[in-house]
Amino acid sequence: MAVNHLDNFIDHISHEKKLSKHTALSYQTDLLQFREFVKEELSDPDLLNINHLIVRSWVAKLLDNGVAARSVNRKLSSLKSFYKYLLRNDLIKTNPLQKIVAPKTPKKLPVFVDETNMEQLFEGVEFEAGFIGMRDKLLLDILYQTGLRRIELINLNEQSLDLYNLTIKVLGKRNKERIIPISLELKRNLEAYFEVKKMEGLSNPSLFVSLKNKPLRETEVYKLVTKYLSQITTLGKKSPHVLRHTFATHLLNNGADINAVKELLGHANLSATQIYTHNTIEKLKKTYKQAHPRSGE
Repeated sequence: MAVNHLDNFIDHISHEKKLSKHTALSYQTDLLQFREFVKEELSDPDLLNINHLIVRSWVAKLLDNGVAARSVNRKLSSLKSFYKYLLRNDLIKTNPLQKIVAPKTPKKLPVFVDETNMEQLFEGVEFEAGFIGMRDKLLLDILYQTGLRRIELINLNEQSLDLYNLTIKVLGKRNKERIIPISLELKRNLEAYFEVKKMEGLSNPSLFVSLKNKPLRETEVYKLVTKYLSQITTLGKKSPHVLRHTFATHLLNNGADINAVKELLGHANLSATQIYTHNTIEKLKKTYKQAHPRSGE
């Protein structure tokens, strides 16, 4: 019976809530893991009959096993969504997650590449000749100039671009559309890319394709970004998301309105964008310490 409820929940978030396959799979993995724990602890493994004490025991076991607090909180989020679903459908009377206090997580500032290194990426790094080099450089430039998520980038096609109005239409989380402006220089680079793409006989409407005329996969984009960022920075992380962080941080460092940055990033809440202001504050502190006579430096 519990399996059916779990399956129904996954179907609900996939089709009605329209969460991505990756997110739905994460929810399913967390819930199946919790169900295995319940089976080990209780004679009645039905997820409808558990209480907050079992959830606390699971959290304690995860932490004891070295699972990071951030990961534990993500798993708790999966459970909360599941039990809210059960409550809404009158399958349980009380939510066992109500009395659960999530473990505290240390605040991590977003990792970003500084402006000098980003300039070096586009002005100093050698890209391959021909289509591949042009594609790779354009891909990096779009990530940096738009702050797109990796999946958003992959889903771009030629119809996503309005070069006349200098905009890109992006399909973000939960199928929410947003419009992002692009520069005149980026428009010219896109036009040049389309010419070379056509000369190569690549007719796939996806914006970024391989020489086999197939859309780039997420893993290919990740490897491509890592390869080029490794040439200009020693940061531990060198993922497409680092370029998203870089986009937001550089905008705020140069005086952009935080609400405008929120819209450009496609954040649902301002709190998600505010984390980037910490980097801006750190920059101001550094400037203060270097320049003010009474800073103690």
